[in-house]
Amino acid sequence: MRLKWLSIVGVWAMLGVIYAGPIYLEVRAEHHGHWAWRIFLWGILTWVAWAPFTPAITWLAQKFSLVGEAWKRNLIVHLPAFLLMSVLHNAAATGITLWIQPFDNMGDSPREFWPRFFGRMKGSFGSDLLVYGAVIGVFYTLDYHRKYREREFLASRLEAQLAQAQLDSLRMQLHPHFLFNTLNSIVGLVRDNKNNAAVNMLVGLSDLLRHTLEHSSRHEVELREEINFIKLYLSIQEVRFSDRLRIEIDIDPRTTKALVPNLILQPLTENALRHGIGRSADSGMVGISSTIQNGHLRLTVYDEGAGLPDDWQLKSSSGIGLANTAARLQQLYDNDHEFDIRNRDGGGVEVVIVIPSRISS
Repeated sequence: MRLKWLSIVGVWAMLGVIYAGPIYLEVRAEHHGHWAWRIFLWGILTWVAWAPFTPAITWLAQKFSLVGEAWKRNLIVHLPAFLLMSVLHNAAATGITLWIQPFDNMGDSPREFWPRFFGRMKGSFGSDLLVYGAVIGVFYTLDYHRKYREREFLASRLEAQLAQAQLDSLRMQLHPHFLFNTLNSIVGLVRDNKNNAAVNMLVGLSDLLRHTLEHSSRHEVELREEINFIKLYLSIQEVRFSDRLRIEIDIDPRTTKALVPNLILQPLTENALRHGIGRSADSGMVGISSTIQNGHLRLTVYDEGAGLPDDWQLKSSSGIGLANTAARLQQLYDNDHEFDIRNRDGGGVEVVIVIPSRISS
């Protein structure tokens, strides 16, 4: 805080020096006997008098933005604020002028406060408005630069997060157990002379891996692409679980072009399969749904498994996929998202993701 105030005062003092310099040179060329320190001190203090108003101006600029659709409405707040600050600054500047008396010929002008104050008010409205606008402009410039740097930093971290997610996904797809079951299913189909089904399963596995590699550089994809990927994955798992697996996919048509994090559904679907029906000999269901609620996209992945223990918590979970998903959502959407894992009323577990609804252009 102290450094912030020193920076603000320093900038205004520098502007005061720049302002007073030409005035001193002009006065010195026309007259003699003027004291340089008085002119420069007057210029510095007059400009430093804006320092106490600077935090208030920037707060107003942030709270009542003059950028975007609401700028006309926000002018109702800024105009009275500007007039008040202009009056206060002119009062301070008048007091500084009468105290320092920077010019030797000030005896020819009114020495009383009010006549000089009103005279200054008449001539400084335009310059004060320019200063007020300049402070807002500098604030927006610095704020945009800060946000740009934050986005750059976020993008670099997301690159690493996305690469890790892709690696985890690819590792899962190439996991010996997964490949063994897939290849074993293919061999079984061949032995049963179901060659077309075996070929389709091989093609599905190939498409699954190709899809992962082709979309490796994108942070977000349309929901329809993510659903197509999950369908490829589930088509292989259907053969693995045979008649035990039932799949429900309920996608709101309004959400198909909504942007979602790349590979966001795969680890959740894998968890639903592994914990929902993978540990049971009975049949089970895995479902995925999407809808729009209050301007946000709501994704749900659910199963009919045994559910979560009463003391289960995400932080203590050892699942890499869940931890990676939570981290990616936090970095992509900050606090404007929800990520909830809970037991379903009808049995099983559901994972709910709520993110801003942004449509791909």
